[in-house]
Amino acid sequence: MLATPTHMPQLDELASIVAQNTSEDGVFETSIPRLSLVRFSKQTEPLQTVQHPALCIIVQGSKQVMLADEIYIYGPARHLVVSVDLPVSGQIIEASEEKPYLCIRLDLDLPALGAMFMEVTPPAAEPVGGCSKAICLAETSPQFLDSALRLLRLLQSPEDIAYLAPLAERELMYRLLRGPQAHKVRRMLMPDSRLQQVTRAITWIRQNYTAPFSIDQVAAEARMSPSSLHQHFRDVTAMSPLQYQKQLRLQEARRLILTSAVDAATAAQHVGYDSPSQFSREYRRLFGAPPIQDVARLRQEPGRFAEA
Repeated sequence: MLATPTHMPQLDELASIVAQNTSEDGVFETSIPRLSLVRFSKQTEPLQTVQHPALCIIVQGSKQVMLADEIYIYGPARHLVVSVDLPVSGQIIEASEEKPYLCIRLDLDLPALGAMFMEVTPPAAEPVGGCSKAICLAETSPQFLDSALRLLRLLQSPEDIAYLAPLAERELMYRLLRGPQAHKVRRMLMPDSRLQQVTRAITWIRQNYTAPFSIDQVAAEARMSPSSLHQHFRDVTAMSPLQYQKQLRLQEARRLILTSAVDAATAAQHVGYDSPSQFSREYRRLFGAPPIQDVARLRQEPGRFAEA
């Protein structure tokens, strides 16, 4: 169990608001743009998903996120920022009926962040040994929680959302641009940064993941040399471009089998696999079971497939 080093009273109010707006387990969109609330009343098995750029603040319980072989564990004392689309595995490790896992997820408005980037003075110096990955944890300060609380309180006064939600979100993004992860977020927004170049590669792979590609082709799209692409792509995502493509293929195949009622062979062909046996082996390696067994397990817990 993770403990919060210093209890912050804002967490109690945030947890109360999230609980009031989530009547059952699952992920729930709200009337505030890009804001979702997450609730789970028991621990879960690892669930693979593609996490889009987002800020995730846990207000009760704790979670483990795995990117390739790297593990990130966080609870109410810390928040997580994801700066590019990443195939990750998430597992709720602290939750109960009495104290469910409660989380706030705000999908990042990158254009708005980019506009603020030019206006907000950065912190004086980047922390030594700063995280190079596109997913990082940071300590959650009382000021950061104050900003989150002002945003969530608007759920209790829907008539104020249209005017005040953009202001509250802007304050929260200001805290992000001035907090422990400020330099990571700024690199994400700088047009000529390595992170932006890797982001171009990721965008191209996501648009073309069903077809074979060469590293030279992706490197050209990213405006990098092939060797530089390999190095920096792995620095950011903890995997190679081909491993990234494979995860996208398998996760999309899983989604198709689950939501479109297609069989495994059809799903495999749709995402670019020529060999059903290879698809089955790689699917089992990633998800821990053959497609039929894996999807049957997911259907027994309807809320889990959407968990992020």
